[in-house]
Amino acid sequence: MQKITVRTALSADQVGNQVTLEGWVRTRRDSKAGFSFIELNDGSCMGNIQVVADGKLDNYEAEVKKLSPGCSLRVVGEIVASQGKGQTTEVQASEIHVYGWADVETYPLQKKRHSMEKLREWAHLRPRTNTFGAVFRVRNCVSRSIHNFFQERGFLYVHTPIITASDCEGAGEMFKVTTLDLEAPPKQNGKVDYTQDFFERPSYLTVSGQLEGEIFATALGNVYTFGPTFRAENSNTSRHLAEFWMVEPEMAFVDLEGNMQVAEDFIKRIISDVLRDCGDDLQFFNDRIDDTVLSTLTLMADSEFLRVSYTDAIDVLLKSGQKFEYKVDWGTDLQSEHERFLTEVHFKQPVILHDYPRTIKPFYMRCNEDGKTVRAMDVLAPKVGEIIGGSQREERLDVLEGRMQEQGLNPADYWWYLELRKYGTIPHSGFGLGLERILQFITGMGNIRDVIPFPRTPGSAEF
Repeated sequence: MQKITVRTALSADQVGNQVTLEGWVRTRRDSKAGFSFIELNDGSCMGNIQVVADGKLDNYEAEVKKLSPGCSLRVVGEIVASQGKGQTTEVQASEIHVYGWADVETYPLQKKRHSMEKLREWAHLRPRTNTFGAVFRVRNCVSRSIHNFFQERGFLYVHTPIITASDCEGAGEMFKVTTLDLEAPPKQNGKVDYTQDFFERPSYLTVSGQLEGEIFATALGNVYTFGPTFRAENSNTSRHLAEFWMVEPEMAFVDLEGNMQVAEDFIKRIISDVLRDCGDDLQFFNDRIDDTVLSTLTLMADSEFLRVSYTDAIDVLLKSGQKFEYKVDWGTDLQSEHERFLTEVHFKQPVILHDYPRTIKPFYMRCNEDGKTVRAMDVLAPKVGEIIGGSQREERLDVLEGRMQEQGLNPADYWWYLELRKYGTIPHSGFGLGLERILQFITGMGNIRDVIPFPRTPGSAEF
């Protein structure tokens, strides 16, 4: 007996096949004619398949008529053309086996709607809902697309360390990793003696794999990382997580212009793949979450990404006459409201801003000859603002050392990074894409905690 998914069973070409299906009950309703209709879902797609259970089944009275949402089943039967509205096929069951019961009095996922906040309290059950099933199918599609994009272009997938002694961003918002007794740590000269710690130095969960990625780019060409990163920022906004996934390509012999082009191609590839492979899920988001999801994604997939310098963008904002919550000045970082004005109101298309003030960017970005700006770039998308951040990296040893000193960093802590500039330095570039950030953009979900399986935020590590 062929075992198939609900997704496959819903196809008209399955009519006449004897199959086995396994999944969870969404609803059951009984007919006065002596049979029951069971809606079965297995997570393979948005849709349920209707199972028709005849009253002549051996366990009809004892089990089938007691089924409720959440019960798990194996169904054996024939796929037939459905007479019901809005469905192509259904299953005439010849056997129904109950794997597990769900108490109708206590099972929380009944037919009524629940808030996103309430569903976070049930993170172990929320993937069974339509919304979160769709979210995580899209997440899977995006992850596959990311790997396919880089692998097809000859990039090498590199696993950079999760535990590091380097602060790539220089912001200091890092989780410390230690085996020391926090109640009585060893001390020397009044300070904690980290030479007695596991790694014999202060160590942290990484905020980025970029610096290690550069090691491989300067030896093996184009590479990318894709893994979890961490930031100990005490923020409870809808756009921040303490644990999140980052995609970070590093490209050898590539300047800023090449970097911007790869970023544009990358975003378009992801969106095109999702539009092709997750149509039902995207339609659900468009119908139930945000009715601009499909039009926004189509705009991103079909539009040219306009290149605009930071200086020109500031000029546009200053002349716009728009009242912003955050003041606009050359030399300040742009806020989401500024970025969205540029993409949604002024240019009405995706924008890549480039050449930012050096004072607001990290030490590793290549300095321009004007002495004021660096070769940085941000990809801005409608509705979310920045979706990718990147730069051409500083390949000149003396300039890089000077930038470290400007930002109060000790060059000795980055000796290996500096040596990449001593031994066969090259022009190279890269960028970072937060997986959860682009998932928010694609799905229209309002809170970043709802596009990751188990969100880690201040005070929250329940599951």
